[in-house]
Amino acid sequence: MEGENEPRRALITGITGQDGSYLSEFLLEKGYEVHGILRRCSTFNTERIDHIFDKLKLHHGDLLDSSCLCNIIASVRPHEIYNLAAQSHVKVSFEMPEYTSKVTGLGTLRLLEAVRSAGLTKETRIYQASTSELFGRVQESPQSETTPFYPRSPYGIAKLYAYWTVVNYRESYGMFCVNGILFNHESPRRGKTFVTRKITRAVAQIVKGVQDSLVLGHLDSWRDWGHAKDYVKVMWMMLQQESPQDFVIAT
Repeated sequence: MEGENEPRRALITGITGQDGSYLSEFLLEKGYEVHGILRRCSTFNTERIDHIFDKLKLHHGDLLDSSCLCNIIASVRPHEIYNLAAQSHVKVSFEMPEYTSKVTGLGTLRLLEAVRSAGLTKETRIYQASTSELFGRVQESPQSETTPFYPRSPYGIAKLYAYWTVVNYRESYGMFCVNGILFNHESPRRGKTFVTRKITRAVAQIVKGVQDSLVLGHLDSWRDWGHAKDYVKVMWMMLQQESPQDFVIAT
């Protein structure tokens, strides 16, 4: 039996990303033992977590590898899992639809099965990072938890599969697993290929005389934007509820 004074353990996939880094900081401040899964690669991509690197317990793994996920979860036995890893770029999902579906869609299934295999169905709570891309061609405005889904990209479709997989495992196995349907959220740690960073970097480059123009896509889109720090707090709050529920996370 675990000691009463033992810290809660959280496992984060996608820990090196914008949300993963802010969530790590948040959980460390709350006294958690924070574990993270990162893919093994030839170059370091940990700049967002370098300042807290020594406080984290990191494991090499991949959402494509079921056996690896089973080993990590059985070893860590986390109280909470935050699945933030994905191939999350919409444009790239059209170029790599099969890879996107395997990581973003089936990766969630592999993670849930790993929890079941470890016998942690009743012990581990799971947060699944979902997306407003589920709504795609919106059926109503504003969107809510009851708005019909209509994804329009391989990324959105993969996230829809993950969404319903979470619901199915919750209803079939009694697992505490939830979907947080995230609308756009930004920070200085946002990836450089996303529109806000693309615009701000281009402005800086234009001022310095490095480039003379900025090319954007559809300019009539409407988006809701929040800050990543606020949204990771909501992720944690969703796992502290008495019963598992799916929520839209927006401003």
